Amino acid sequence: MVFSAAQLIRRDGVNATGMREVAVHAGAPRGSLQHYFPGGKQQLVDEAVAWSGRYAARRIGRFLAALPEPSPSALFAAMVGQWIREYETEGFGAGCPVAAATVDCAQSAESTRRSAAGAFATWNAPLADALTGFGVPAAQAPALALLMISTLEGALLIARAEGSTAPLETVARELGPLLDGCATGRDRT
Repeated sequence: MVFSAAQLIRRDGVNATGMREVAVHAGAPRGSLQHYFPGGKQQLVDEAVAWSGRYAARRIGRFLAALPEPSPSALFAAMVGQWIREYETEGFGAGCPVAAATVDCAQSAESTRRSAAGAFATWNAPLADALTGFGVPAAQAPALALLMISTLEGALLIARAEGSTAPLETVARELGPLLDGCATGRDRT
């Protein structure tokens, strides 16, 4: 049900995602939502957002394992590439559920704002660790990870608005040299 909520939120936003739709998407009896989520929709949204942060964090390890030549730019290209492939095969109908929940609820639901902030922090931590492994100074790695995440999130919004993967391709190409330049022993030019 949490996965289903995340999928619907990333497509429709929080406000347009109802508990009934989540139950149908999950193939679960509607009563099970009340059983597992006594806090109602707010609890389900918060758990879906937290799950999304954990999912993004786990993806970092998978991307790293698949890189033929590991580098900060290659990792960022893999992160971006996942979205390019999705948009090319499934269209531009969905984005990041954490971003969607933040846009819909940051002002109205403090628990969702905290869940979103936690999700981004959960994603940032393994990304910063990966950057440190590439030789980025430990003091700089969290900020650089934040730059990568925020650049990706912004490019997703623009890609959806334009109905084109060009913004994603652009950020991977343009940010890559900067990322590699931050690794110790690499040329920053």
